[in-house]
Amino acid sequence: MSQNNESPGEKILANWKKLQNKPFGKQMFSRAVGKMAAYTGTIKALITDLKPGHCQSFLKERRLNKNHLKSIHAVALINLGEVTSGLAVLSGMTSQVRGILTKMEMEYIIKAKGDLTAECICDIPEVKENLEYTVKASIKNTKGEVVAVGTFHWLLSRKG
Repeated sequence: MSQNNESPGEKILANWKKLQNKPFGKQMFSRAVGKMAAYTGTIKALITDLKPGHCQSFLKERRLNKNHLKSIHAVALINLGEVTSGLAVLSGMTSQVRGILTKMEMEYIIKAKGDLTAECICDIPEVKENLEYTVKASIKNTKGEVVAVGTFHWLLSRKG
């Protein structure tokens, strides 16, 4: 039996490439990500674009994600930012590198109402030793207004 040495990021990217253009492929991919990271799945985000260093996701306004003020809950927003940043960073990592989130910060700019789009664009660093890597994910409403910006701190390290 051969051993699969793909990193989680490589597996994620391979599955994305396989599913992205199939009917309901993005939904199937997004659901699989949500099952892999169960808490992430609670917001039911849809991954709409993915490549190393870039991820875009969509969050439909639904009662499940709202707070008592009838806007999108702060924790749903940071969850959306986390999955978006994680996929952007980890999809570019080789099998020799692993990443773990060590810190999250979120600046809430305006009340988040309606459907939302999150995006993270980052460089993929070369990891020779432990590396603290910080990326930002911005979340916009359907008017294109930034409702929140998350800063996500990843610890990237070589396996070994």
